[in-house]
Amino acid sequence: MTVTTFSELELDESLLDALQDKGFTRPTAIQAAAIPPALDGRDVLGSAPTGTGKTAAYLLPALQHLLDFPRKKSGPPRILILTPTRELAMQVADHARELAKHTHLDIATITGGVAYMNHAEVFSENQDIVVATTGRLLQYIKEENFDCRAVETLILDEADRMLDMGFAQDIEHIAGETRWRKQTMLFSATLEGDAIKDFAERLLEDPVEVSANPSTRERKKIHQWYYRADNFEHKVALLKHLLKQDDATRSIVFVRKRERVHELAETLRLAGINNCYLEGEMAQIKRNEGIKRLTDGRVNVLVATCWSRPTSRHAAGRDRRRGTRD
Repeated sequence: MTVTTFSELELDESLLDALQDKGFTRPTAIQAAAIPPALDGRDVLGSAPTGTGKTAAYLLPALQHLLDFPRKKSGPPRILILTPTRELAMQVADHARELAKHTHLDIATITGGVAYMNHAEVFSENQDIVVATTGRLLQYIKEENFDCRAVETLILDEADRMLDMGFAQDIEHIAGETRWRKQTMLFSATLEGDAIKDFAERLLEDPVEVSANPSTRERKKIHQWYYRADNFEHKVALLKHLLKQDDATRSIVFVRKRERVHELAETLRLAGINNCYLEGEMAQIKRNEGIKRLTDGRVNVLVATCWSRPTSRHAAGRDRRRGTRD
């Protein structure tokens, strides 16, 4: 049966109300494919790039499980979600809070760049869902500050990226600590290559494999350009021109070196382009503030370093639309 509305998925009214509040009524392809088997308790192996709605594809069944089987007393997290970066962890947690806003469920994050005293509340209070980065979580597990025994569902988001970043051993250690879990879900932009397939085989048990690409309608909203510049000055001029376009309401510019971040941010400011910047040595609270300034529209451009960005200038844009998105 083809699922065309969220109501057909037999989700709790509180979740349907949250989806309705955000204007979402129709599941994306990956949501329609992944949610039913996940609700049945099956392990899920999903191939879904950014822009297909994969975050809600695993959050909704996880939230539904917590509502279907409420805990009798407070305790450590029952759902553990691992992400490759702290920014993604915070984004996923925010999305979970939006979907769970009509429930009593508690959601927290554990990431690097945050003092232990801030995480101490996570350990001492009831938590239903924890979204974490592997390094900091593994540190707390080894220090016996984080209890994995109550974890019922383990979710890996952007697993391919975590493997590329060298986190395979850490993830398998964490998976071993959650060996009492009942379900595992792994989502990756692609399932091509032996590395991700072998990794999935070690962690998942008889998984349902689902995949989805952006719809034709969605692909038409994504545009990519490759610009060749004659020299550095020409490259900066091209960048200024792009960022001053009327439809460039929120843009992120990646550069290779931290020193270049400050220089470019100042160059753009002098050109009348309102911007802020992020770089690796910045305190987490300042990183969060920079992202918030971009998302709430106080600045139009965020300049940041990216460990994997090539030196060529690329541009990509997406029209805004209504729909459940990552």
